Amino acid sequence: MDLLRSAHQPVTDAHDEHLFIAIHHVSEVWLDLIVRELSAAMDLLAAGITDAPLKMLSRVVRAEEQMTNAWDVLKTMTPADYLEFRSAFGQASGFQSERYRMMEFMLGNRNEVMLRPHAHRPELHGPLQAALEAPSLYDLTLRLLAQAGFDLPAEVLERDFRRPYQSHPAVRAAWLAVYRDTARYWELYELAEKLLDVEDQFRRWRFNHLTTVERVIGFKRGSGGTSGAGYLKQALDTVLFPELWEARTEL
Repeated sequence: MDLLRSAHQPVTDAHDEHLFIAIHHVSEVWLDLIVRELSAAMDLLAAGITDAPLKMLSRVVRAEEQMTNAWDVLKTMTPADYLEFRSAFGQASGFQSERYRMMEFMLGNRNEVMLRPHAHRPELHGPLQAALEAPSLYDLTLRLLAQAGFDLPAEVLERDFRRPYQSHPAVRAAWLAVYRDTARYWELYELAEKLLDVEDQFRRWRFNHLTTVERVIGFKRGSGGTSGAGYLKQALDTVLFPELWEARTEL
């Protein structure tokens, strides 16, 4: 506990800087847990095991909920409160969160540019580079679809994992078959629904992030150089597991 508190070092006398630091420290701890649970779940999926990962992915969802709820606490900070200390942290940005970037890479949101903030730290850059080039959670799930007998093309199964995943009609057809015969494909069906839980909660986290930023700084530029709320609005359009959402329309 003493070590944890010692890391909490405001640099101004502003009352709400303490709140700002606390929220981000807590979020980093939850992110670390999420990465750990995703890593364990992905190892099991890579080995062809589908039941045990469900518990780990459920834990990811619960942790995401905690992160989402944290924005509600931060929203108690007004624009005037924030301006009392904002200039003190200069170019500090969420881009510097290695755990967040690792989580995104594992979930499949891939962008090589996002490695740059960690280029000066090989101990962080190396694992992130490896995650960028490895199959994502969804890629491993698609391999299980193929192992179950669904005809998925090489352009899906052997794609360049450094690139964001793009929806494919063969994958959508496979998920439609799973959802139309859940008794036959129960394990894949359960896994699909759990993946949607993960993405659903992640979307809520991103939306709450956006509304918090709009409420506190409006449409000012972000401290990391982005367009701020504008950048976050674009992020809302990211879809991690597209065919699982698309299949709903065709069922």
